[in-house]
Amino acid sequence: MNQIKKERLTQLDFFRAIAIIGVLHVHSTSVATTEAMNTSIYYLFNFLNIFFKYGTPSFIFLSSFVLFYNYYDRPLTGKLIGSFYKKRMLYILLPYVLISALYFWYKLAQRGQLDDPSMQLLGDYWYAITHGSAYTHLYFVFISVQFYLLFPIMLALLKSQRWVARFAIPIGLALQWGFVIWNKYDLHYATKGSLAISYFSYYMMGAFVAIYFKPFRGWLMSKWTDMSEKQRVSTILLWGSWLVTGLIYVQIWYDARMTNEWLDSLVYELMWNVYTMLSSLVLLHSAFILNRIAPKWILAILRRLGELSFAIYLVHPFILAYYRDTREYLTLGTLGYFVWIYGGMLCALIISAVIVQMVFRRVSFSWILLGSIPASLSGRHKNKKQAKVNSRTTKTDALKRPSP
Repeated sequence: MNQIKKERLTQLDFFRAIAIIGVLHVHSTSVATTEAMNTSIYYLFNFLNIFFKYGTPSFIFLSSFVLFYNYYDRPLTGKLIGSFYKKRMLYILLPYVLISALYFWYKLAQRGQLDDPSMQLLGDYWYAITHGSAYTHLYFVFISVQFYLLFPIMLALLKSQRWVARFAIPIGLALQWGFVIWNKYDLHYATKGSLAISYFSYYMMGAFVAIYFKPFRGWLMSKWTDMSEKQRVSTILLWGSWLVTGLIYVQIWYDARMTNEWLDSLVYELMWNVYTMLSSLVLLHSAFILNRIAPKWILAILRRLGELSFAIYLVHPFILAYYRDTREYLTLGTLGYFVWIYGGMLCALIISAVIVQMVFRRVSFSWILLGSIPASLSGRHKNKKQAKVNSRTTKTDALKRPSP
């Protein structure tokens, strides 16, 4: 049976843009959280580093949402599963393996270990790609690969057992926190952040929102003046609780860093989980609000940034690493140091975006390293636009011709 084609949600590109900005804030301020503790603006550095931690969990939520949104109403066939895995092998797994090799080589060069025995290097590289540790940010791609392996099973379960879909969020929380507590008191797996089970609440929340998107869509598409009383109360509660939990999360990290007196690790984990789950919904709502009220030029920038977000995520640490090398040539006061830190974020964002856009435009096989080429930068997009122009021209010419 033919399935109705799902509406393309262009707002999701704005979501991706906000999320990648969050990621870059965290990465660019990480140095300042240890170097600038004695400055008068340390609270600001801590705020930027902690409040923007919504980035990676939001990407995880969105990844799940997009997959369930696109696949849930389609018949689960061998052909569909084969096509799914083929796309992920080509556009996620292959770039992950190759970009990991580049970062692995870069770290070896930095440490002067390029002359180590070849078999040892191969073993170390294999360990890196199977643990998401070739570079600090690549754990995200590694856990995404794990999720893609699980997705057909999760899809079949949620399609066949409707009660699982209804209770997806509490089930996700139970699985995630069951693992977190087990790991803390018994398992002691050092790099649990590289395991997909550590993020299952986001996967299941993404699935829930996608499966029951119709009521969510009504809320997301509504202006404040058009919302029902229930929708307004829900919106206030969402945004208010997001802001409060975010500020509490910032404060407990600030207190711990300044005094070196730490709470139980489960407290930080809980606040991070609550704050970033709320952040995922706030980002989704923000994307739809932006689509309604933002000027077209801002939407154009955010759309392109969203389209490039995965490639920017992959390459930005190279830019940030070379930018930080400029520190030894500078003498900076407090304000100058802040400008330098924030300049790193802007350079990582802008230079990465310019480079990956240029590569996507000019190198047809760039998908091998950077993932799927955005449609707006591919030859297919240009051909479609030209076809539309030709079609309009043909229709216009037909209208101009005299009737027989």
